[in-house]
Amino acid sequence: MAKKAETVNMVDRFAEFKELKNIDKTTMISVLEESFRNVLSKMFGSDENFDVIMNPDKGDCEIYQNLQVVPDGEVENKDMQIGLSEAREIDPECEVGEDVAKQIFFEKFGRRAILNLRQTLQSKILDLQKDAVYAKFKEIEGELVTAEVHQIWKREMLLIDEDQNELILPKDEQIPGDFFHKGDMVRAIVKRVDNPNNNPKVIISRTDERFLRRLFETEVPEIHDGLIIIRQVARKPGERAKIAVESYDDRIDPVGACVGVKGSRIHGIVRELRNENIDVIPYTSNPQLYIQRALSPAKISSIRLNEEDKKAEVFLHPDEVSLAIGKGGLNISLAQKLTGYTIDVYRDIEEGEEDIYLDEFRDEIDDWVIEALKDLGLGTAKAVLNAPKELIDQADLEDETVEHVLEVLRAEFED
Repeated sequence: MAKKAETVNMVDRFAEFKELKNIDKTTMISVLEESFRNVLSKMFGSDENFDVIMNPDKGDCEIYQNLQVVPDGEVENKDMQIGLSEAREIDPECEVGEDVAKQIFFEKFGRRAILNLRQTLQSKILDLQKDAVYAKFKEIEGELVTAEVHQIWKREMLLIDEDQNELILPKDEQIPGDFFHKGDMVRAIVKRVDNPNNNPKVIISRTDERFLRRLFETEVPEIHDGLIIIRQVARKPGERAKIAVESYDDRIDPVGACVGVKGSRIHGIVRELRNENIDVIPYTSNPQLYIQRALSPAKISSIRLNEEDKKAEVFLHPDEVSLAIGKGGLNISLAQKLTGYTIDVYRDIEEGEEDIYLDEFRDEIDDWVIEALKDLGLGTAKAVLNAPKELIDQADLEDETVEHVLEVLRAEFED
């Protein structure tokens, strides 16, 4: 009786697992039957002449061995045949040549058989659990999740969600300025699901641009409802982001809806992103206007486009150049990511002002040096000569190279 109870309890435990992991009844029955057949096959050499009937609602299992009836004394294989006298104890009307179904009581096979069954079942349960985790998170890649910090290591953190699934937040997927303690609740997006050796590993991220998108969807009902669409996102996590939005309803101001009254909607997002500065701009299919908006807060004088090469030459008043470039070149870098255009910034040459584009000095200054300076928005000789040393330093040029450039440019304007 104790052995029977042990078998039943094992089935009950699987039923509990089913409830926790949302495994459907069909799968549960299949796994149980497969586990029993696996053990039967080991014990009898084959499970082909066995019927395994699962009763998940009752929490038990019935096993029948189909045996061919042969005359008494002619049983050659007791796993496949049964004598007539013994057969008639099961079915009084059976005859030689027919089959009878003999019920097998699994618990009578002893502790080793039950242990074997339990191990087989646990192995299959583990595989099911891994498959369920992989399928669940693969389906929600790019979506928001919330989990609790469980363990913090140097290169990553382990988090546990409400279903007790383990999530990994690597250091390089954390926003600079993120600082968590054990027990903190963290929001992130599912970046990807790796599955080495059928051992799913869920990687989450707070630096992925999709994290910013999902936060806006959460905070801005018009985006969630599809009235406003996020066209493009560019961000440097923890520092600055640009997001282009468009409204499908002319009555809705997409920028105003995203920012909210007195910034009520965007403030929560900014706090979540560790005070990341967010520029929300209205999307347009007009590339010149789009680039102009993307370079905000700088005011553009004119733009010259090369549609084929996706390049834009932007001309600004000298006072606007530093705004267009931004600290460390961040504003222009994000504008390029947002628009898909390579943007070169030039100072407007006012009437009566003498200036020369750097491209004119390619015979005296190496091309790569000129390109490095242009990447900082320094497209003319006077732009370089008037630029603060801190800005030129961002080009990462040797001191000798910088001095040579300045000498060449100064000589051009000497009397």
